[in-house]
Amino acid sequence: MTKKQKLHLKAKRPSPQSSEAMCRVAKNLCRVDYNPFEELKGAEDSIKNLTGHNNVKVVNSGNSAILSVMSTINGAILIPDQGGWSGFEEIARVLKVPTNKIDTNQGVLDPEILTEFLTDHRVEAVFLTSLAGYTAEQPLKEIYQICDQNDVLLVEDASGALGDPTKKLAWAKQAHVILASTGSPKMVNAGGGGFLSTDQEEIVGDSKKITKTLRASPLTCAAIRVEVQNASESFTKTVDACEYLKKEFNSAFHREKRGVNVCLSTEDPKKFAYQLREHIKIDGGNMITTCPRYERLTEPAVCLEIKNLDLRCLSQEKLEGLVEVVNKFI
Repeated sequence: MTKKQKLHLKAKRPSPQSSEAMCRVAKNLCRVDYNPFEELKGAEDSIKNLTGHNNVKVVNSGNSAILSVMSTINGAILIPDQGGWSGFEEIARVLKVPTNKIDTNQGVLDPEILTEFLTDHRVEAVFLTSLAGYTAEQPLKEIYQICDQNDVLLVEDASGALGDPTKKLAWAKQAHVILASTGSPKMVNAGGGGFLSTDQEEIVGDSKKITKTLRASPLTCAAIRVEVQNASESFTKTVDACEYLKKEFNSAFHREKRGVNVCLSTEDPKKFAYQLREHIKIDGGNMITTCPRYERLTEPAVCLEIKNLDLRCLSQEKLEGLVEVVNKFI
């Protein structure tokens, strides 16, 4: 690759099949005999199969799903000190839900520290993402067991982990509640919407008024039904690409953990990001973010958001090209 050449990549978009499904629904909405709630039920059934929970509510965004669940919380919640989703704290503030932060290892929650915290503090729920900063898998099995033993609700934001074939993430046996965004660019990449899933019927009942108000459109539900089928492939290929890249970069955080992005330590994130953007062209999106940032890491870094890329850009050739560009400036 010469100095004048740029590495060309494409942003992830909903599949053509999703567009076709949405067009079909749009046409059917004009029919008197058409029942749009069939699309809602179809989307919820497909998510039940994906997460393993018995109760699912599809809403219009991931934040709406957080709002719906958090509205049922009567006590304090616990969130990670970094690597979570900013919406946890923002929505808690709106709902006046007391919030505590727990120290982590660059976003990854240590089960022993969680046990100690819950011994000394009373919280009703723990909110965290499946992948700390999208870059490192949380030890969810251990976290779930600790929460369950302490009568604490574990709420997993699985937006970046839906479809995990190992079922270590985004699966009913490791979380009391799973919620996610199904907007772009996510693993269920429907271009909009979100959901919550749980086996605890009281949560569904207590949040019913909100979920009914924030219900997703039939068009979004149609797209979700299609994109659920692509989640496992999207997750697996993205994780595999990040595993390859982490091995290539000694400065990568959490090199031994599964993730869907790659965070690189750097003294000057703005300069590094600028140099990468000058040499990488992303059609229709962005894949470079800078830290410190709560949603990623609270120390200087540049994150390569591999999860944002079209799966066709995760070929060996493209990944080698990305390594070549990054190594020029790292």
